[in-house]
Amino acid sequence: MPTVYVTRRVHFNAAHRLHNPAKSDAWNAETFGPCNHPNWHGHNYVLEVTVAGEPDPDTGYVIDLGDLKALLEERILRKVDHKNLNLDVDFLRGVIPSTENLVVAIWNELVDALPRGRLHCVRLYETERNVAEYRGE
Repeated sequence: MPTVYVTRRVHFNAAHRLHNPAKSDAWNAETFGPCNHPNWHGHNYVLEVTVAGEPDPDTGYVIDLGDLKALLEERILRKVDHKNLNLDVDFLRGVIPSTENLVVAIWNELVDALPRGRLHCVRLYETERNVAEYRGE
């Protein structure tokens, strides 16, 4: 059977601040610029999650997209949408919420929870021009 890749795209809005508490305020301001603003800033994120696998012979599905939609809602969107990523999200505690760190954290939330197929890629658009992608180790 061929391997097929199925992607679900969702979006969420969230605030964050890029700040390393182990470094000085001057270092943080120089390194992160406006993303270090002490009163946060926000993004309209677009998240794409790709699942790989062989289509089920009975359904033709790699994964039921309704199941993937529900999983993303439960595991990710309810936790991050209209939230402060630094303060409100349990799976981001102690993590600098850069787009790079977010894709790894989201991967970790999903990788063992899929009902079918295997997680292939988590891609997160912070803006139209800035995107990070993670495909596991």
